[in-house]
Amino acid sequence: MRSDVEFRSEGWTLRGWLYRPDAQDDAAPAIVMAHGFSAVKEQYLDRYAEVFQAAGFGVLVYDHAHFGASEGRPRQEVDPVLQKRGYRDAISFAQTIPWIDPARIGIWGTSYSGGHVIEVAAIDRRVRCVVAQVPFISGSLSAQRRTRSDLVPAQLRRFEADRAARFRGEAPAMLPAVSADPLQPCAMPGPDSYAFFSGTHDFAPDWHNAVTLRSAELSRENEPGSHIARISPTPLLMIVAEDDLLTATDLCLEAFHRALPPKDLVMVPGGHFDPYLWHFDRTSIAARDFFVAHLGATA
Repeated sequence: MRSDVEFRSEGWTLRGWLYRPDAQDDAAPAIVMAHGFSAVKEQYLDRYAEVFQAAGFGVLVYDHAHFGASEGRPRQEVDPVLQKRGYRDAISFAQTIPWIDPARIGIWGTSYSGGHVIEVAAIDRRVRCVVAQVPFISGSLSAQRRTRSDLVPAQLRRFEADRAARFRGEAPAMLPAVSADPLQPCAMPGPDSYAFFSGTHDFAPDWHNAVTLRSAELSRENEPGSHIARISPTPLLMIVAEDDLLTATDLCLEAFHRALPPKDLVMVPGGHFDPYLWHFDRTSIAARDFFVAHLGATA
């Protein structure tokens, strides 16, 4: 059974879905999930949630503030600090649900939110286990790879001009999330990014191809990988794509090396978006089995 739910976080109402397992004798363990940069819950998170639900888990899936069905102004602003606090408030909300065991909650994140769950698991001991799929590791290192050094000064001037305009009360500057034109600046460059998001239009109409320019500035400041050694003793599963150019494979593997046991690594062929599509069965089952092992549901 799936029902619509909402809860408050940092002054905004966040909205999503709550999945309740069909067979349930005692309080069920639960998984809290949210999507990555600019994405909304309809972009394949329901498929993962259904796999977890079938294994006996309650699942809370929600849209980040400023996106999808959730409140938040300005719209389309990716604020990593706000989104991490949203995860922690989602855990608090899950703990109030009578049929959820408040002592058996895991978190799952992918891409940008894959980085969020690394940090949240490191600082919030209510988290009993964590799955980070193709996680964002370092804003500074990612920025160095995505932006040619000779273009950085102009980019920083755009950030400064946007900040000055917002201080005057003007609307925030916007940036495409993805683009079919390799020469057009966008938040997530590459043909695979454009193909993934444009391919979800029919079933994710709440996704919009835009983020605030400030989202890119905030991304440069986001360093979830710096927390990874502090996750232990909470169990960590990292799912990494072998040819990931968006959340670079080598950055993910280096971060995994710094994590302390208990930890597990699953490698899948392909690029950043292949875990949702071509390797959905493998990634969803790996996450399901990890949650079963550490939260105690029955697969």
